[in-house]
Amino acid sequence: MHMRHTRSTMLSKTSIVLGIAASCLFVIGMLALLFHFGLQHEIVELLRWIDSVKIWGPVVFVLIDMLVVIFLFPGVLFTLGAGFLFGVVKGSIYVVVATTLGAAISFLLARHLLGENATNFLRNHPRLSVINNALADEDWKIVLVTRLIPFFPFKLSNYFFGLTKFSLRGFILGTFLGIWPISITNVYIGSVTADLAMLGTSDNARSGVEWLIYVGGLIIAIIGVVYISHLAQRALARYLSSTQSSQGTK
Repeated sequence: MHMRHTRSTMLSKTSIVLGIAASCLFVIGMLALLFHFGLQHEIVELLRWIDSVKIWGPVVFVLIDMLVVIFLFPGVLFTLGAGFLFGVVKGSIYVVVATTLGAAISFLLARHLLGENATNFLRNHPRLSVINNALADEDWKIVLVTRLIPFFPFKLSNYFFGLTKFSLRGFILGTFLGIWPISITNVYIGSVTADLAMLGTSDNARSGVEWLIYVGGLIIAIIGVVYISHLAQRALARYLSSTQSSQGTK
């Protein structure tokens, strides 16, 4: 038993290290693509247009980001753009608000427009029925832990949850609470990208110490997200395991 626990602990630590490494590579890859293809200039132009509408800029950004979520468009670059344009604090707030609203609309579209046949298919599927029937009382907790997993299919899951017995209130609460860590990290990356894009063009260049603190904060944020993701995956596995066990004894 002790050896099994030790082996499990080692595997957990290994998965955390691998997750951190993968996240760092993802950040480096995204920055490399931005500069290699000159995409930062396109993003800057879009964000400048949003910024040009002054007080309506945040509203326009939220509306566009909502559509990105609803129509399942890749939204990483746009989320990075929030940090590029608004900074970490405001950008994170706008992204969380837009993502939550877009997810809620997707949830409602699935529930009311996709039809009874699709709903019955998911509800009658042996494995999906476990989530649908047994976990409905834990709706916000299940949604929360799925939002804490970085590579979980977030946009598709909005429609799936709309076909379950999960309540709209629980779905919104779990989504709102769960997307903060990843949103802040992505916006932080966008803020770093903004500074990198402006290197040599700004009179207010950061000092070496400021860059060290800035990048150090990004690394800490990534480590935090990976660790939270690890805990969320374990929690979700426990939920599903305990539910299947309880149903098997009936």
